[in-house]
Formats: sequence, structure tokens, C-alpha cells
Amino acid sequence: MTSADTVRDGLVVIFHYTLRDSEGTVLDASGNDPMPYLHGANNIVPGLERQLVGRSVGDRITAEVQPEDGYGVYDDGMVLTVPRDAFPPGADIQVGMSFLMNTDDGDRPVWVTAVEPSMITVDGNHPMAGRVLHFEIEVIGLREPTADEQAHGHPHGLDGTHSHGH
Repeated sequence: MTSADTVRDGLVVIFHYTLRDSEGTVLDASGNDPMPYLHGANNIVPGLERQLVGRSVGDRITAEVQPEDGYGVYDDGMVLTVPRDAFPPGADIQVGMSFLMNTDDGDRPVWVTAVEPSMITVDGNHPMAGRVLHFEIEVIGLREPTADEQAHGHPHGLDGTHSHGH
């Protein structure tokens, strides 16, 4: 058995997935585009990454991930209402958009949850924070990363090269 036979830190793992919420509603899926990630580099939620360790190509698993091992526990303190003029004049701000907000901890993503004429509500919680995640996974590939991928901490496409839609 070679070292690339099972999922471990430092390998690029390629998988198909379907993500459902606790009611069974599909939240996201890979469809015809499998997802690559670099194992051990925080590319995917920790609760899913842990459940993929030791898996092989062809393995199919279902994984339940609790909020604290997924997108975090929902924190009401991360919801802010800010003046409309904190955004660029004339910007078409819509619910669901995300922006980087400068905070004491550096730039953090926030999502717009309400738009009023003079105030805009943003939420620093990930849209899936507080939710139990239900994954169906099929591992379809494992490979060593390229030197660039190791340096950057994430895969560059399925085969290790940046694809530009060719």
C-alpha cells in the first residue's frame, strides 16, 4: 500500500458531496464538479475533515457535523446595524451579499441580512453557523500536492494546475 492510498494530512483529496440540513433540504452539492481540498490545511470544516481520515478512493460516507465543528455556533453579538453611508455611495446593497469588514481582528467577512434606506444590518456569522450539517461524501481521488499547492495551502484544480475554463 502506498502512502497515497488513504486520506491523511498533506494529500489532495477529491470528492463529490451533497450537504443537507437537518430537515433534509439540499444546501449545496458538487454536482458534476468534484471538490478538491488539501487535507490538514483547514480547507474544509474540521468535523468533516476528521471523518475523512483513513478513507480510500471509492469510499462513500455520511457524516454529521455539529455547529462547533462546522461553521461555528451562532453568535448574536456578531450582528451589527451600520449606517448606509458606511458603504460606497450608490452601491446596490442586497440581502445575501458579503463584504470584508475591517475589525480589531483584521478583515472579517460579513453577510448583509437586511437593507433599509438609512441602515444596513450585517451578520458576521457564516450563513450556515449554528446548523447541524449532514454530508454525503464519495472519495473519488487522492494525490500528492504539487510544490505550489503545498506552499499556498490549497489545491489548484483537480490535477494540480490552475484551470481557466479551458
